[in-house]
Amino acid sequence: MNNTNWEKLSKGVFLVNVLGVVYNPATKMILLGRRENDPHIKELAWSFPGGCPDYENDLEDNIKAEVKIKTGLDVKVNKIIFAKTYPEKREFLSVYYLCEPTGGVEKAGGRFVEIKWIKPTDVKKYFTTSLHEKLFEFLKTLE
Repeated sequence: MNNTNWEKLSKGVFLVNVLGVVYNPATKMILLGRRENDPHIKELAWSFPGGCPDYENDLEDNIKAEVKIKTGLDVKVNKIIFAKTYPEKREFLSVYYLCEPTGGVEKAGGRFVEIKWIKPTDVKKYFTTSLHEKLFEFLKTLE
């Protein structure tokens, strides 16, 4: 995909990213991870755990695997919350899933150097990139 000449494509081709809004209903907190030196979006620091899905598995299996790699946690996928592109990089399409931790040992991994549980509405204090209002409205319902 890195050899794709994005300028020649006018529509319909996106780099898909699956992201997990990992929510613990007992504590009413969500999990974020901090990245350093993101190769695609320089402004990115804190984000939801996730990554690019492979072609072998369905998206739900991919998000479970990505959350495990990035956080050490096993999760169940409850539902799709939202999908969006980014003003910083329009060719990126992210699909957000509501996930719930079911086990595992919490530990930053993959490109995450730190993970942190926060109140859902505190996400704006951490994000250095755009946060879509529909996603933020959903996060408010978790508190």
